[in-house]
Amino acid sequence: MNQANMHEAKSKLSQLADLAHAGEVVVIAKAGKPYVDLVPHKERKSRTPGGFTIEMEKFDSVDSDIAADFYGDNP
Repeated sequence: MNQANMHEAKSKLSQLADLAHAGEVVVIAKAGKPYVDLVPHKERKSRTPGGFTIEMEKFDSVDSDIAADFYGDNP
């Protein structure tokens, strides 16, 4: 584990970033206590709207027990 205080991290950010990118654990401390972890960026997959399909009929039906709890015996 590599730990650097804030002042050191400011002057050695490039080296610390290289260590984190290489898989090392890098902790930046404030007042001698761990404050933040420096981690490599992870690329996210782009999301496509409508990629998840479900049966909409399930949402249109009413469960009689739940309806009775909300509306009484006559939904």
